[in-house]
Amino acid sequence: MVPKRTLVTGGAGFIGSHLTEALLARGDHVTVVDDESTGSARNLAAVIDHPRLVYQRASIGDAAVVRQLLAGVHEVYHLAAAVGVALIARKPIETIERNIYPTELLLAELRRRLSAGERVQLFLASTSEVYGKNPKPVWNEEDDLVLGATTRPRWSYGASKAIDEFLALAYWREYRLPVVVGRFFNVVGPRQSGAYGMVLPRFVEAAISGRPLIVHDDGQQVRCFAHVHDVVRAILLLMETPAAQGQVFNIGSDQPVSILELAQRVVALSGSASPIEFQSYTAAYDADFEDVRRRVPDLTRLKATIPFQREYHLDRTIEQLIAERRT
Repeated sequence: MVPKRTLVTGGAGFIGSHLTEALLARGDHVTVVDDESTGSARNLAAVIDHPRLVYQRASIGDAAVVRQLLAGVHEVYHLAAAVGVALIARKPIETIERNIYPTELLLAELRRRLSAGERVQLFLASTSEVYGKNPKPVWNEEDDLVLGATTRPRWSYGASKAIDEFLALAYWREYRLPVVVGRFFNVVGPRQSGAYGMVLPRFVEAAISGRPLIVHDDGQQVRCFAHVHDVVRAILLLMETPAAQGQVFNIGSDQPVSILELAQRVVALSGSASPIEFQSYTAAYDADFEDVRRRVPDLTRLKATIPFQREYHLDRTIEQLIAERRT
């Protein structure tokens, strides 16, 4: 088989760097583009000199850059986006612009390529944030999106990623541009930073350094944490499955845990003497911050489409992150 030429936007980020490694291991020629606003070339240290990797520090908000990067590409994995609750709460304008405009540019260029007879497949990374505060205990891909008021900046991220989904699916519906949309649920693993509010690396860093683990609100918020290797495997399988085209998939773990229990597990598995302390959302973010009490995906569609089973369970993931921080 002729090796594929793939483009990974945001490929120097946490998930993007792991995806890049997997694509290289598959035999692809990979181009990574990242503006390093939240990612870092250090995340690609293990493969940066790989003969089949081209790394370009640039913004995909530039139409000329997008056209140049897409030349000769067979697949696009669009992961570049605003990252983390802390950034979203602090910079809603940047969140909206970085999520929507580059997606428009990519889709327009892929449509141009399609009209020239070149069918390039797109994976669009979306997020569980699009469900907003839907009150259902478990969310499936056909559930309503229940976003909060526009006066609450928190919802700008979910709203802008929903627009990305609408755009991608419209290109599928109108032009049969091959797209797959994946909604990520709390992806964790090596190289993830706690700098943007990601809870598990933040807990692990605190436990290892002997600082208090800060739990927001009462800690009874429920989340499901999926290892990045499991998520990357699901992405690749979906892109290899024609039946996945034009569909949206929840991607993650469906095993719920409260944030307080997560903190307790980190303390126990690390053998740390760090205390657990509670902090209000107002103190952590701002007075108008809203959170989601429960975020659990229904993975029925994913498992019906690809042979997906988790390889990493939560305690194993926590132990891996603890070992990583101690090296």
